[in-house]
Amino acid sequence: MSPMEAGIAPCLIQIDKEGRWFHKGVEMIRREFVQAFYQQMELDDAGQYIIFWGGKRCYVDVADTAFVVKRLSYLSEESDKRSRFVISLSDDTEEELTPDTLNLGKENVLYCRVKGGNFPARFNRAAYYQLATHIEEEGGDFVLPINGRKFKIGAGDNPENS
Repeated sequence: MSPMEAGIAPCLIQIDKEGRWFHKGVEMIRREFVQAFYQQMELDDAGQYIIFWGGKRCYVDVADTAFVVKRLSYLSEESDKRSRFVISLSDDTEEELTPDTLNLGKENVLYCRVKGGNFPARFNRAAYYQLATHIEEEGGDFVLPINGRKFKIGAGDNPENS
């Protein structure tokens, strides 16, 4: 069931592929508003992004994903010989990358799951290249080796493959 069929109106808010928010075509530059929308965002069963605005639920027109991975940091801890990747997201938060959620979409766009696996996130070009330096090819597959494990990156759960 579409949001309109469920009685949910459009917010007249769009999010572009780079994670920029627009209201009626004008970029929203007040980060506190954008962050508030991110904090109470939901993804319904049909893959539609819903926010609470103006006293009611409304849907957001999203070009690809609401969350964009803007930067990636590789951290290696000598004390416990553990490595990890930390991603910086378009909502100005950081979290540890869950490597088993990495997948490729059309035109080799890289995605992962964020916010406890609740949302897909698209890697922007800079973050993609930051991670690509760690990816290896193995038997025709791409893998991310980390902490003695190899995580296969394949076609998967992202908006462009739906």
